[in-house]
Amino acid sequence: MQPGVRRRRDELVVQVQRAPDAVGVFAAASARLRHLVPFDAAVWLTTDPGTGLPTAPTLADDLELGGGAEQCSELWRREFLVRDVILFRDIARAERPAAALRATVADPRQSARYREFMEPSGFTDELRAVLRVGDSPWGAINLFRRGGAAFTSPEIELVASLSAPLGEALRVRAQPAGPLGGPVRPDGPGVMVFGQDGALVSADEQASAWLAELPHDQDLPSDLGVPVPMWMLATVFRARAVAGGRGDGTARARVRTRRGLWLVCHASSLREAEGCLRSIAVVIEPAKAAEIAPIVGQAYDLTDREQQITRLIARGAGTAEISGELFLSAHTVRDYIKMIFRKVGVSSRGELVAKLFAEHYEPSHSQGVVRAHGN
Repeated sequence: MQPGVRRRRDELVVQVQRAPDAVGVFAAASARLRHLVPFDAAVWLTTDPGTGLPTAPTLADDLELGGGAEQCSELWRREFLVRDVILFRDIARAERPAAALRATVADPRQSARYREFMEPSGFTDELRAVLRVGDSPWGAINLFRRGGAAFTSPEIELVASLSAPLGEALRVRAQPAGPLGGPVRPDGPGVMVFGQDGALVSADEQASAWLAELPHDQDLPSDLGVPVPMWMLATVFRARAVAGGRGDGTARARVRTRRGLWLVCHASSLREAEGCLRSIAVVIEPAKAAEIAPIVGQAYDLTDREQQITRLIARGAGTAEISGELFLSAHTVRDYIKMIFRKVGVSSRGELVAKLFAEHYEPSHSQGVVRAHGN
């Protein structure tokens, strides 16, 4: 990497670290990356680090699609159901977390995505990257270029070099900046049914209430008057892929509401009596502690062992009990606890449990409280 390019790349990383939230990360990175790796349009999105499925927020930079949100929906459907090159799931597992279409295939028309989306939209090449920390994908980038110029190997390498620092910026911002007060209306699961084409067929009141709590980010209109987030459609299409024997069997994503509550959305295909797939059921509900714990642990950069010890501390276990259960010396346990305190920014076990509860579990817990008044 040339010294001037490296300097500007490092400046980009510094600017991103000052961003207040995920959208700020994307905006800062996109504005500066455009000068290093010229592009005409881009999509920046956050993903669930456990499944790789898109969540909110998403930033579309100069991307004007003829079909609007419906075109975006079709792109995600194809991502899971149509065989193609440089799919996000493949890049996420690759040694280099970035790839460009023309650098991968001799003829871009070998790609169905190129023939049916890029070429009609005037794009001549695309560069994709997954923003990962270790093996966990926290976001993804899709850069588009017009005019016939292909993304070069140095440009691909530069974008790949940003995978970890940008992924780290998103991971850190998964930690809440502060309490988001106010009551949360729904307190149970909501159910929706989608057709095979991704159209919302029905939704109960709880589902509608949960959707109203979500960030309004690239929503699709529906015949029911309920906006459907793009990331949810991606989960629907993943369920179709799973039913067809593709993918890793996972069709679930976690997302935070505007009030700070973690939700989990899981989808599964429904079969009729004759065995045909007709629709996809989606359940959206408050995430259980066991579902929140991995993403919380990763947000604070806790290792698997540190997460184990944190859970035991939350249960009230002392050093001797933790030592016996995990077959570690008491000295080792104390060293782990010191590291956990440093990462989470606390100085005692009580502060640790209080902070994790207040920031991640209390919103869900408080919904189940029934208040009684004496006569």
